[in-house]
Amino acid sequence: MSACRYDCIVVGGGHNGLTCAAYLARAGRSVLVLEAQEAVGGAARTREFAPGFRVSACAHLLHLMPGWLSRELDLPRHGLRMAAERMPTFALSAAAGVLRIDPRTHGAPAGLSGVDARAYPRYAARMNRLAAALSALLEAVPPRLGTGAWRDRLTLLRLGARLRFIGRRDLREALRIGGMCVQDLLDEHFESPLLKGALAFDAVLGTNYGPRSPGTVFTLLYRMAAGTASAHAVAQPAGGLGALCEALAAAARSAGATIRTGVPVASIVLRDDRAAGVRLETGEEFEAGCIISNADPATTFLDLLGAEHLDTGFVRRVAHLRTRGMTAKLHLALERPPRFAGLEDASPGRIVLAPSPESIECAFNHAKYGEFSTLPALEVLVPSAADPTLAPHGKHVLSAVVQYAPYRLAAGWTEHRHQFLDAILALLEAHAPGLRDSVCAAELLTPQDIETQFRIRGGHWHHAELALDQFFMVRPVPGAAQYRAPVHGLYLCGAGCHPGGGVMGVAGRNAAREVLREAA
Repeated sequence: MSACRYDCIVVGGGHNGLTCAAYLARAGRSVLVLEAQEAVGGAARTREFAPGFRVSACAHLLHLMPGWLSRELDLPRHGLRMAAERMPTFALSAAAGVLRIDPRTHGAPAGLSGVDARAYPRYAARMNRLAAALSALLEAVPPRLGTGAWRDRLTLLRLGARLRFIGRRDLREALRIGGMCVQDLLDEHFESPLLKGALAFDAVLGTNYGPRSPGTVFTLLYRMAAGTASAHAVAQPAGGLGALCEALAAAARSAGATIRTGVPVASIVLRDDRAAGVRLETGEEFEAGCIISNADPATTFLDLLGAEHLDTGFVRRVAHLRTRGMTAKLHLALERPPRFAGLEDASPGRIVLAPSPESIECAFNHAKYGEFSTLPALEVLVPSAADPTLAPHGKHVLSAVVQYAPYRLAAGWTEHRHQFLDAILALLEAHAPGLRDSVCAAELLTPQDIETQFRIRGGHWHHAELALDQFFMVRPVPGAAQYRAPVHGLYLCGAGCHPGGGVMGVAGRNAAREVLREAA
């Protein structure tokens, strides 16, 4: 091995890997971060997709990162600032007009009236209380079951007490709705298809679920719980999400970490049955006391480490992780600002095109059978409306999350990519007349593209489906649920471990804490 040795090597410079590196370096460890791409950030980097037009590559909004994490790493001092904060959601429908939903408010959405306007504050207040109780789970390191360790028992007691304190009525409601499908819950409370569509969209965003899938109330509560600790609610960093990752990288470097880009890791090296270093694709090797992987669990265990070093049962569990993405990303370079019907201008807000839960379910039905829908559900952002630096003067960039796009299209993505793009553009044109004629460049990333470009197996943004059977103390799989791999010296810090996907950073921070606790 090379004589070059570090206390810790982080494989992957995504936001979780950078967060982990920053915390380890601040604790006095010598840290090396190895990133395969030419810039840090992974799927959260900002990149140019057409001359002069830049966009956040996959995720495009900062919604889930806790305020305390930003303060602990002093990210504003390292260059992070927001182009827009507390961004409203505009739900659009040709039949029902516009609903404006403001974050962190229990008031009825603007444009809503009658029974639904009276029901919404009660619904929002209860869901926010349940989400606040769940938020404690997201920040905690999951306990191990079946052990006598005081730390694991204390964690369980704290979590139980937190749930008990929400009150008998809310606890009973949490038990009743936790495994429900979100459409049933929304049908209980509301009549407006547009309101139900907007709320259902948040429950299935980035998942392999439709509104009628069991467990989607849980995914909605998870998204709300992660958002309760956010410092900015729904926000857009100036410079895109890549600016956040650059701030994390600056925080890590200022604490002493070394970050190298353009250096893909080929394998994790074992010595005496312990992770002891890494080997790059160039053949260069580095030694370390521990290895922390920001890669997805399947890539970490089956590719970088190798199944031959793991128990057969563990390999089977990893191989059966549900990791196939169902979400695409669209980027458009526009000659002029888009004009969405019902909105005054290219508003710095989040636009949801999901006119009803039934329309979302219909789009999901196509994807289940390897087809794309001609009427997908969209989350649309015009980031240049709040941050003009992302596009040439007078021009704009549009970014859209497309739900759903199957990982494997039965007819083949190579032959039918343009048909799917045409369907999305037709849907956008219906809500923003004239938009299609203003498009000067377009980029559509299918789950297969996301897998190839960002080295995420299956192209799933969360590295593994976020579901009750792949959550908390069983995420990603039993035997690797506390950021520790079944191989000594190897840890996980990516979205595939607790608390899951989204640009949050908590997984990286928790993994660093476990590394430091193990060494103490």
